Amino acid sequence: MRKYLFSTAVLSSIFSAVGVIRATTAGPRDWRLLLMWVSWAATFAIALGTVADEQKRRELAE
Repeated sequence: MRKYLFSTAVLSSIFSAVGVIRATTAGPRDWRLLLMWVSWAATFAIALGTVADEQKRRELAE
């Protein structure tokens, strides 16, 4: 769990959620808001996948 919490990719995607949340609360609710959430979710999933892939590579190298 620690590897996910301290990963810079995961941290940056979590902090980027702040902008999406602010846009959700302040902005209009249209198709662009949905695209913002979808792109954030994709970024977060890619960050998690990257951490998992790096862990597998480290285990294979040992």
